[in-house]
Amino acid sequence: MPRKHSIKLRCPICKKPAKAADADFPFCSERCRLIDLGKWATGAYVISSPVTDADETIPDNVPDTEDSQ
Repeated sequence: MPRKHSIKLRCPICKKPAKAADADFPFCSERCRLIDLGKWATGAYVISSPVTDADETIPDNVPDTEDSQ
């Protein structure tokens, strides 16, 4: 009979075990949830902007094809 693999979920802040059924999931407690919220509010976490290649940008001095006709 195959064995069931249990996934050990850990709080991203304090690394204590967190249960998926808890109201504070994925955190283990309200305290860890508020610490995480504070990190977002102060800018400790950032979502980087997409990197654009210089060749992909359209120069401003190129005339529109519709205007030149």
